[in-house]
Amino acid sequence: MSAKSPAITAVGRRKTASARVRLSRGTGSISINGKPAEEYLYTEALVKAATLPIRTAGLEGQVDVTVNVIGGGPNGQAGAISHGLARAIQKLDPTLRAPLKKEGLLTRDGRMRERKKPGRPGARKRFQFSKR
Repeated sequence: MSAKSPAITAVGRRKTASARVRLSRGTGSISINGKPAEEYLYTEALVKAATLPIRTAGLEGQVDVTVNVIGGGPNGQAGAISHGLARAIQKLDPTLRAPLKKEGLLTRDGRMRERKKPGRPGARKRFQFSKR
């Protein structure tokens, strides 16, 4: 990393996952919690979902990404990484905001898991009704 291209940081969140993304100009390496993206996000679909902002912005092979992600499961973490990457890319080049916004990558998905209610087996499920 040179003095010309300082690292840009951003935070992305999804469900209970939180990803701190560090973006800098480079060769295109993506590291998640110290592992390569393909190793950490074990399916191709998760890797594609997490790196969608880079493809949308057309920055494949031009930026190095270091991610520290905690909480949630694989899908939530991939969503958090995608959200953080989109925010960091927007900071890197404000002209890329329009294509990222069009793809819906800058919007925080607020859907969360609904809590379990008392007197029920789950959030909405009810115990079986017996007439007799």
